Amino acid sequence: MSLRAKITLPADRYLGPDPAQKEIAQTLYNQVANLPLICPHGHVDPRLLSDPDYQFGSPADLLFIPDHYVFRMLYSQGIPMEKLGIPGADGLTVEQDHRKIWQLFAENFYLFRGTPTGLWITQELVQVFGVDEKLTADSAQDIFDHISACLDRPEFRPRRLFEQFNIEVLATTDSATDSLAHHRAIRESGWPGRVIPTFRPDDLINLNTPGWLANIACLSQASSIDITNYAGFIQALENRRAFFKEMGATAGDHSAETAYTIELSAREAETIFRRALKGQHTAADAVQFTGHMFMEMARMSVEDGLVMQLHTGIVRNHNDYIFERFGRDAGGDIPLRNNFTQNLRPLLNKYGNHPGFRLIVFSLDEGTLARELAPLAGHYPALRLGPPWWYYDSLTGIRRYLDYVAETAGLQNLAGFNEDTRAFPSIPIRHDVWRRVTCNWVAGLVLRGVVDMEDAREMAHDLAYRLAKRAYKLD
Repeated sequence: MSLRAKITLPADRYLGPDPAQKEIAQTLYNQVANLPLICPHGHVDPRLLSDPDYQFGSPADLLFIPDHYVFRMLYSQGIPMEKLGIPGADGLTVEQDHRKIWQLFAENFYLFRGTPTGLWITQELVQVFGVDEKLTADSAQDIFDHISACLDRPEFRPRRLFEQFNIEVLATTDSATDSLAHHRAIRESGWPGRVIPTFRPDDLINLNTPGWLANIACLSQASSIDITNYAGFIQALENRRAFFKEMGATAGDHSAETAYTIELSAREAETIFRRALKGQHTAADAVQFTGHMFMEMARMSVEDGLVMQLHTGIVRNHNDYIFERFGRDAGGDIPLRNNFTQNLRPLLNKYGNHPGFRLIVFSLDEGTLARELAPLAGHYPALRLGPPWWYYDSLTGIRRYLDYVAETAGLQNLAGFNEDTRAFPSIPIRHDVWRRVTCNWVAGLVLRGVVDMEDAREMAHDLAYRLAKRAYKLD
């Protein structure tokens, strides 16, 4: 590669700037930097790991096209999604030349200065692909060729990277009706990498999901249960959870705009479900039914031991224009104010004291962390707080999160870190950022005399590794 501006990755990046704090943080980081990665929640396609010879495609396929963190920023600056190669609706013409897409990305990479996406991609270029030049309009094609050559080599197959990244366990997120064929292929291949599914029934418990009736038909087929009423629906979901657990799952995952929970009577649930089967349910029915199904998911978790994850506080597909042209996961998701104290009260009062129940809650409303979630997690034995999620998985977001929750909830009521990504090569980078920032935060406690170094070492190890492993029952 020719001589151009070089990438600089200081060994003490994200630490400090106080020299005394930086020294302590570096000591703590050195202790945890090479610990195995626990990846209990994310969106990596298991197909990548089911085929030992799977190849990622072009650099644009790998680092750009599937990542809504990236293209939402470019779209915000007026760059049409069509030019970015994002798959669109039938008949929509989008750019197919990946060199042109990559060039456009490189020309605008300056937009990511100071953002977590910029940090992740820059560190990926250096540490995963050995790129030492800044990504610019001038260097774009050389870097494209360099990464392409890397991706042709056996050591850049996903399984080999999984091993190089030192991943101990990787959980995918899978529809409740998924056959888990790729997981079965991984298991039967004899490869020792631990890749497990996660049960996600959102498109079944949210009555307003497009194609809900078709999804119910898929559930009937997958469970071999003819779903004609609410009782059959519940039986089918329990059947699928048992299958997921047999395939290695330790958790389920649920997403909704709010954390609203309510326990309906069997008759009320049956009435709403039958209306939905006829396509006659109302918007109020949908809210009530999802709230009730969260209660049912908690009840099932008590019985089968699967950890329950709850991601709320996001308006999906806020931009109708983009949703109609490019579908879901196209960067148009916007955080929403939430209320956990009242919304979770029915669920926590019924199951929050049960020793066999584990609920991990994520919030995109930072105001709820100190005001509601930390006090709730500091009281209910079942509740753990998920890490800073989505927009707040960042240098300042991680620091704020710890400042908001640690004093009230205590470290042991946190669920550690998960990278929540589709971008497979970014996994070790996101963990590295988390480990550096958390070590720096703990070092600040040492300097202020809150904890000593012995405690600090334990805290750093917990944050980097042990908390996630315990929270998701991965021992």
